[in-house]
Amino acid sequence: MPKKTTEAHEQAVSETVRRNPTQQRSRERQERILAAGTQLIASKGSDQVKMSEIAEMCGISIGSLYQYFPDKSSVIRTLAERYNAESRRCIEVAMAAVEDAQGLREAFSELLDEYYEIFLATPAMRDIWSGMQADKQLMTLELQECRIAGGLLADAMLRVNPSSDIQQVQASAFLIWSLGEATMRLAISCTPEEGRALVEAFKRMSLREIMGPAAGPSERASTAEPVS
Repeated sequence: MPKKTTEAHEQAVSETVRRNPTQQRSRERQERILAAGTQLIASKGSDQVKMSEIAEMCGISIGSLYQYFPDKSSVIRTLAERYNAESRRCIEVAMAAVEDAQGLREAFSELLDEYYEIFLATPAMRDIWSGMQADKQLMTLELQECRIAGGLLADAMLRVNPSSDIQQVQASAFLIWSLGEATMRLAISCTPEEGRALVEAFKRMSLREIMGPAAGPSERASTAEPVS
């Protein structure tokens, strides 16, 4: 496709707006495109993947591909949105069930463990993250999701300890979740053994802040660093 034609096409279609398939055949084609994108991202990294390669793997023309996804960023965005939606559901369920300090501690710990296992089982996630960091709009999407997750954590913290300063708790929860995302990226870049140790270290550090006044002496001791 000539450069001018491609540019005109991309101007006519917002880079974050995609066709919303309503027919079964169209939905199946979209799923093939996303599956191909995931496979290529996992094997080559998001920076190296080209739209023409996705089209070739799917057996469709580049023009047909652009009808569903106007550029690579929109492919990455859709994959990220799916992962984010699933993660948000897990967080909502876990945090909604929190009623006391012990429940908060267990819910947060289990969420971190679950996150790590999911990311280990999904190699493309690391490269999808990398692709998001290189795109300002996708970075904004990630920031929004982090705020939502932090808000869910803050709500649970405030239920357990309603006398806490709301703004301080919200700021702490937002920071904890942001650092948690960074920890996961680092952990899945290391060996599974080292990655697990990093997740456990972050868990101990975070729980000391999360539990705060809600933790009794035994609770604070359980989250403290072991004395050598």
